Amino acid sequence: MTLSNKLSDPRLFRQYAYVDGKWTHGDGNREEAVFDPATGETLGHIPWLEPHQITASVDAAEAAFVHWRALRADERCERLLAWYDLLQANREDLALLMTLEQGKPLPDARGEVEYGASFVRWFAEEGKRTFGETIPSHIPNAALGTLKEPVGIAALITPWNFPLAMITRKAAAAMAAGCTVIVKPAGETPFSALALAELAERAGIPAGVFNVVLGDPPEVSRTLCFDDRVKALSFTGSTRVGRLLLEQSANTVKRVSLELGGNAPFIVGPDMDPREAAFAAVAAKFQTAGQDCLAADRILVHESIHDEFVEHFAERMAALTVGNGLESEIDLGPLIHRQAVEKAAAIVDDAISKGATLVAGDQSQAPGENFFMPVLLTGVTHDMKIWHEESFAPVAGITAYADDDQVIEMANDTEYGLAAYLYTHDIRRIWKILRALEFGMVSVNSVKMTGPPVPFGGVKHSGLGREGGVTGIDEYLETKYYCLGALGSVSGS
Repeated sequence: MTLSNKLSDPRLFRQYAYVDGKWTHGDGNREEAVFDPATGETLGHIPWLEPHQITASVDAAEAAFVHWRALRADERCERLLAWYDLLQANREDLALLMTLEQGKPLPDARGEVEYGASFVRWFAEEGKRTFGETIPSHIPNAALGTLKEPVGIAALITPWNFPLAMITRKAAAAMAAGCTVIVKPAGETPFSALALAELAERAGIPAGVFNVVLGDPPEVSRTLCFDDRVKALSFTGSTRVGRLLLEQSANTVKRVSLELGGNAPFIVGPDMDPREAAFAAVAAKFQTAGQDCLAADRILVHESIHDEFVEHFAERMAALTVGNGLESEIDLGPLIHRQAVEKAAAIVDDAISKGATLVAGDQSQAPGENFFMPVLLTGVTHDMKIWHEESFAPVAGITAYADDDQVIEMANDTEYGLAAYLYTHDIRRIWKILRALEFGMVSVNSVKMTGPPVPFGGVKHSGLGREGGVTGIDEYLETKYYCLGALGSVSGS
């Protein structure tokens, strides 16, 4: 059975790029296969567009921008809300597509569709609240103020771990602001992006406003970064690639927002119930099989409850089920490809060779070559790869600490600064550690921290700018100042 036949609406499965309202194949006859990471089955093929076709997408976005920005904010809102309704109506098909190409369990995929759609609804409404300001004038006989105007064409480069929500979080903000967008999804997970394009067309979003380009990643990014008509670039992915895109965007002085790597500490205070904290840490570590920039990579537990915490963590981890995301009651799906498995194994081997203890994680139980069984390591130290590298895998490392000052130093001992978790009921400890942590987001006594109202983003090498919340739309807006002088007034007076 082909993938399209598994869907209630076969038209949601597209194997073409989407440019200027047209489904487009590559002129150079280059294409790439897309695989189900759970089975290795080929799901379909996507074309690799040539550089001139990427430039054509900029042409289309430029032409569409004139008309899209001219719409009233409430008119753009109506089209975005129609898109939202279609996302909700097609949730099951979108979730199935996502599970097949990304591997996450089907309930998680349904949750991502809901999460991704929520950004469309949020920014549809937020676009009507992009207010300027009235400035009390210091100039005689003049009125001063500001307007918010769309920056222009936005290039959006998105990852494979959240193939739908990372697009809607960026695109809905940009489109609500009046920008047109060019989306470059990850080659591993293009079909979610193409389904979004199909639904955007049905929602009445005009041709050229939402484009999806496919192709060789360095080739596509160079074309978009070097084109001066592209005024904004938003990227979610590795810090290494983010640095490269920032460099490539410098000559055209783009508005750049980057959501890059994470290395989240999960701090457990001495007053916590070890079982409660351990179960929360398992949830924070193993979401999306650990392939999540918010995953708890370094679990720092006060020495007074360390052993009991480890016992409960191992108990809860052992209850997790690993398998094909289409099967029922699966907690962890596969990693995205074999290279991810090899990287995870190398991080574990490095830690063990440097003195860490392997508490659990028998890889002989893995149900397929792209699967990696959850691993628990204790005695993790600063000199191990797991301390400094984002594992992007179900590998948990636990370290004991003695006091608050030490754990603050340990938590901040990373180039990354995206998210941190803190579990304690002591308000003095909460405030001290919360303020001292060098991270863009800190979640206290809660694993869940994201959503449409949240200004998502990091500091240090974890990125620039924010997505979501009232600040998310500002990434796609310019502030224009005006001075309205009275006729006949003296210039400069």
